Amino acid sequence: MTITVAIPTYNGAQRLPLVLEKLKQQTGVENISWEVIIIDNNSNDDTAKIIQEYQENNFLPVSLKYYFEPQQGISFARQRAVKEAEGEFIAFIDDDNLPYPNWLIEAVNFAKKSPKIGAYNGQIYGKYESKPPENFDKIEPHLAIRKHGEKPLLFEPENLILPPGAGLVVRKKAWLESVPQNPKFTGIIGNIRVSGEDYEVLLHLHKAGWEIWYNPAQKIEHYIPTSRLEKKYLLSVAMGNGLATCPLRMINAKVWQIPIIFLRTLFGNLRRVILQYIKYGGQLKTDLIAEFEFTFYWGSLLSCFAWLSRELKN
Repeated sequence: MTITVAIPTYNGAQRLPLVLEKLKQQTGVENISWEVIIIDNNSNDDTAKIIQEYQENNFLPVSLKYYFEPQQGISFARQRAVKEAEGEFIAFIDDDNLPYPNWLIEAVNFAKKSPKIGAYNGQIYGKYESKPPENFDKIEPHLAIRKHGEKPLLFEPENLILPPGAGLVVRKKAWLESVPQNPKFTGIIGNIRVSGEDYEVLLHLHKAGWEIWYNPAQKIEHYIPTSRLEKKYLLSVAMGNGLATCPLRMINAKVWQIPIIFLRTLFGNLRRVILQYIKYGGQLKTDLIAEFEFTFYWGSLLSCFAWLSRELKN
């Protein structure tokens, strides 16, 4: 089989029908072998019932399979998807990702460019339920909205310039050979949702010698409900993304590089925190974008101590 479309979902009963409708509308795929698998990540809504109805009605022109993954967390859901997928490539889309009609065929075509390609992603546009705040484009990438122009490019894992997991296509062989079964990033530390699961996988692929690419012809929309534009949610994203910074930089670090990375991350973000405070001062509480950036820098600073604490415990 050429490609598996894997959809991890948590309580996605209301969102999945639209995603499946978009997959039904894929064009140019008559001559490729593909399947769709749903990884239900411990949902407590009607996700299983909804998928069963679609299966019984033969809604898609290809196989639609359902798997229940009880261990909570996107890392575990994706590991389960890799285990169950029959395709040579696995195209991950979230239950709020809406692929363009030519998304799948463009993903398949790009895979043929080089046997060294381990993973690749495309353009991700924001589909907002309501109008985002002014200057929101400055922080859009933190919500997995990415556009890098109209030419393919090779990402820079050394600088943590990598694609998000939304719409990511991975060569199954590369994943199985490179990605550990027990991920370090599992999504939650205390009450904080910490990012990094997507980048952890890609950094392992890079370490093993696989290339990670941007394919502009591969396009999806990422639906952003109004609730994700609220201040509390956005600041939690900023902190979660920041807390992943130092641990991610350490994944492929050589022993002699560890103290250098630690100090550069620590003092680099301390400088950013100070400059952001000087620039905005009392406006931080009234300027959402400035407060988001400040929170991200602060989280990145704290990530050094979070990483150090975990290392000392181990």
